[in-house]
Amino acid sequence: MAKSIKEDYTHSDAGISGQYKTWFLDYASYVILERAVPAVEDGLKPVQRRILHAMKEMDDGRFNKVANIIGQSMQYHPHGDASIGDALVNLGQKELLIETQGNWGDVRTGDEAAAPRYIEARLSKFALEVAFNNKTTNWQLSYDGRKNEPVTLPMKFPLLLAQGAEGIAVGLATKILPHNFCELIEATIKYYKGKKIELYPDFTTGGMIDVTNYNNGIRGGKVRVRARIEESDKKTLLIKDVPYGTTTTQLIESIIKANDNGKIKIKKVTDNTAAAVEISIDLAPGISPDITIDALYAFTDCEISISPNACVINGQKPEFPGVEDLLKVSANNTKELLKKELEIKLKELQEKWHYTSLEKIFFEEKIYKELEKKHETWEKVIIAIDKAFAPYKKQLKRDITREDILKLTEKPVRRIYRLDIDELNEQIKALEENIKQVNHDLEHLTQYAIIYYEELLKKYGKGRERKTEIKLFDTIQAKAVAI
Repeated sequence: MAKSIKEDYTHSDAGISGQYKTWFLDYASYVILERAVPAVEDGLKPVQRRILHAMKEMDDGRFNKVANIIGQSMQYHPHGDASIGDALVNLGQKELLIETQGNWGDVRTGDEAAAPRYIEARLSKFALEVAFNNKTTNWQLSYDGRKNEPVTLPMKFPLLLAQGAEGIAVGLATKILPHNFCELIEATIKYYKGKKIELYPDFTTGGMIDVTNYNNGIRGGKVRVRARIEESDKKTLLIKDVPYGTTTTQLIESIIKANDNGKIKIKKVTDNTAAAVEISIDLAPGISPDITIDALYAFTDCEISISPNACVINGQKPEFPGVEDLLKVSANNTKELLKKELEIKLKELQEKWHYTSLEKIFFEEKIYKELEKKHETWEKVIIAIDKAFAPYKKQLKRDITREDILKLTEKPVRRIYRLDIDELNEQIKALEENIKQVNHDLEHLTQYAIIYYEELLKKYGKGRERKTEIKLFDTIQAKAVAI
């Protein structure tokens, strides 16, 4: 009996071990590829991509309740409404792809957004311009096979660097810091022109940043971020912003803790934050404001250190590029998408030119009269029309198909005025001009991409200037400023 239990135990142990190896690997791969790490092509995690796709399907120019957007996104994202809601609020707070209405919370104070039924959102004009084009999108079936969803969105902008990204997977993490909208566009144009590019983080929360050890955003680098502290008078200091990733509540708690530990001496700290951040610090009698400012940077969250760790999914595998590499990938991707769009446009214009030319010949050379003749069958009418076109086929750029002739016969037969022919001639002339322009753009694709980015900057750059000042910080000796 004991032997059989032992055998049974050994057998089951091997089974569990085997299952653990394969199942855990499957789970790890799923979390890395499908949840935590963004794709290099469009800079989005799957949940973000599905939210944007759902919003595009709903888009009619008006605001939609966030609760409705979450419901629509659940057709594509096989997880709970809370995870979709959190991701949507996160996107909305970045104020780039989504326009918001209602209380969406505040990243500076840590205040949460109102419930999904009370707040509204819609895609921004910028998002509609850079992130969507059904003709250049690769599609796949959604998780239940009922709908199509994008593999990646055709993103014509370095979104990953503009928004930043953060995620913890199994054995992997990613932390890409946000960069300035205008600087990213200028850097992309520089790259197209073959010039050297430099990129440093910029935060909507403002403050100051020391990028000495940024190391192109690669693992091992770090940046130091400081809040701006002003001397209101000899007894009062004012903190005017918070370091990225910190809230006013955390900042005040760190100040109180430093005071309790005897690192700084203050009488009172007050949070006056409203539209702008303002934390007021009343100093203890006889305490120097300058030394207190240094002590605040040394012992509180007025200065923090952030370690970037760029990790992205490229071709179903995690990679660890620098921010300049990410910008180059985005620039090349944009160029390829613009080329695809031009090629599709050219094909459509050529088709339109072909049919308009066909229509002109059909009426001008009175080929439509074949419809009035007594042919035995409808098939013979089509053959007769095709034969009548024979002398004019050299004027066209492709063969005449049966579909072309059927389309012509569907046009209402009426008296053809000279005016109609003139109008067709005008249409052909305009189409030829457009075809010439598209061919020119395809031949000068780099210049076309530069013009595209210059237009983006002109349209959407206002109000997106750098908020975080790049500065070289002095090294503060903790012993010297311990009060």
